[in-house]
Amino acid sequence: MVCAKGHRWSVQSGIPRMLPGTNNYADAFGLQWRTYRKTQLDSHTRTTLSRDRARRCIGEEGWKRLHEPGGIDVLEVGCGAGRFTEILLSTGSRITSVDMSGAVDANRENFPQDSRHRIIQADVRQLPFATGRFDLVFCLGVIQHTPDPEQTIEKLYEQLKPGGLLVIDHYTYTLSEMTKSAPLFRFVFCRVSPETGLRWNRRLVEFFLPFHKAVRHHRVAQSLLSRVSPVLAYYHALPLDDDLQRDWALLDTHDSLTDRFKHFRTRGQIVRRLQSLGAEAIVGEYGGNGVEARCRRPAS
Repeated sequence: MVCAKGHRWSVQSGIPRMLPGTNNYADAFGLQWRTYRKTQLDSHTRTTLSRDRARRCIGEEGWKRLHEPGGIDVLEVGCGAGRFTEILLSTGSRITSVDMSGAVDANRENFPQDSRHRIIQADVRQLPFATGRFDLVFCLGVIQHTPDPEQTIEKLYEQLKPGGLLVIDHYTYTLSEMTKSAPLFRFVFCRVSPETGLRWNRRLVEFFLPFHKAVRHHRVAQSLLSRVSPVLAYYHALPLDDDLQRDWALLDTHDSLTDRFKHFRTRGQIVRRLQSLGAEAIVGEYGGNGVEARCRRPAS
């Protein structure tokens, strides 16, 4: 791929690889999503977990816009293997899925490119689009893992058309997060190769997950175990069978132990950042993985 100014980008498996350099802090995520590329898809779990979360974050007004005749233009940043790509494509809108990691290959395998779906490997801080081109910018599970969350939010906001909707989330401070043993494991996992981290992660899950299952009906025991165990288990929260519980534990534990950056923000900090950009109709609530927020770019 060559632009009008002569810049050249490789295209592999039909996906433009528009990264600024070779130092990719999201490499571990790429391996993760290629390994567990179907784990969180609603079509695989036979649930509506992803659909329900996407709809809640987008809000009813935005959800209706997604289903407008002819569809709208959506930028999905941090697409991973396609957990939310599946939901967005089901609306009939046109989806541009972007990820910094090799997860784009898993996304392509799950949801091949066509006239309504294109995939690009790129950095959220240097998106290869002219600004103001999208009706909806959708970004869940990403901002807290970038070097500068405030800059990332600004870059996402720049992609909105006048009247466009931005949907984001961010980790927040919790006592549980601050008292877990996970940071000790993360110190090690972030210093080994993605392949080594994936193997060690499997061993951790195989050891700790039976304990999580055993105490799933005992809240106090769950709380005490989570202080020691780095494994993320959902027996008490998600309606999944044992095989899926294991797969989700493998995926999310690896995700939580291999992220190079892990930032936390309060609801107020996220709302103030959106206000500073001139956004309107700002909604920010605690929920999901921390703070869920959306806003609209003024129409003029």
